[in-house]
Amino acid sequence: MNRRKRILPALLPLLLLLSPVFLFSQHLKHDAKLEKGLADLISTFRGSAGIYVMNLKTGSYASLNGDSIFPTASIVKLPILVGLFDQIEQGKLSYHQPMIYRDSIKYGGSGIMQHFKDSSATEISVLAHLMMSYSDNTTSLWNQQLAGGGEQINKLMEKYGLSNTRVNSRTKGREAIWKKYGWGQTTPREMASLLVEIRNGNIVSKAASERMYRLMTKGYYDEDALAQIPPYVQAAAKSGAVDASRSEVVLVNAPSGEYVFYVGTKDNTDQSWNRENEGQALIRKVSAYLWNYFEPNSKWKPPVGKASD
Repeated sequence: MNRRKRILPALLPLLLLLSPVFLFSQHLKHDAKLEKGLADLISTFRGSAGIYVMNLKTGSYASLNGDSIFPTASIVKLPILVGLFDQIEQGKLSYHQPMIYRDSIKYGGSGIMQHFKDSSATEISVLAHLMMSYSDNTTSLWNQQLAGGGEQINKLMEKYGLSNTRVNSRTKGREAIWKKYGWGQTTPREMASLLVEIRNGNIVSKAASERMYRLMTKGYYDEDALAQIPPYVQAAAKSGAVDASRSEVVLVNAPSGEYVFYVGTKDNTDQSWNRENEGQALIRKVSAYLWNYFEPNSKWKPPVGKASD
């Protein structure tokens, strides 16, 4: 065995300690009371649910299936965003770089760009905004390609210590797991960790992290987790939904101390697409519970599951 092969295994523990997301997991305090309250909320849920919560001020956390893998659905657009900004940071792309939309990349589902006319002028900043604000599928697939594809994005996730957060769709070697989890996969703990590290300026660069965080505070879909937080309190969020899975990750810039949470669901019995879907109702209940738990003296109280009409 040569000298390099002997040294690299010895350095691995040190490299892990230097990983930003690994640092996120250090010196946390388990909040058994919070965990019990959350367990009661998911006890009757018809499907599999996972929750990870951390108070950034105190370091207290609660985890229910926090290390189990869940489909991301559109939450995969956060890793795609990281991949896009990594390319911008390297100078391979620029934030305001002009682009031309072509009908050949049109993809259905959520979003606006699918309705653009062929040959419409746009730019990368618009692609990023539409992906995060309107969960635009057409721009998301375009951004995935611009970021170097799923393989490159997955290498970045590995770099940041996220061993289960992956892009599956249109990614070589992940065809079989795509059939199980869809476009992407993650764990509640990992995706919450990624959002915290963006908040802390540790992903790609401080400037890139700040821009990504701003993009995440302008979401159109604000009737579930965000509806349980005062409209004058900023929160960064991304939701994802397919028939059998509804999930959301949120970081709340709360006055008494910021907190982050991820609610993941899969194998949901209720696969309806209406306001009272059981998975979406669970997300609202968890968000309301956390606001009341971390801000008990707030005069503003969550509407407990109901969005304003």
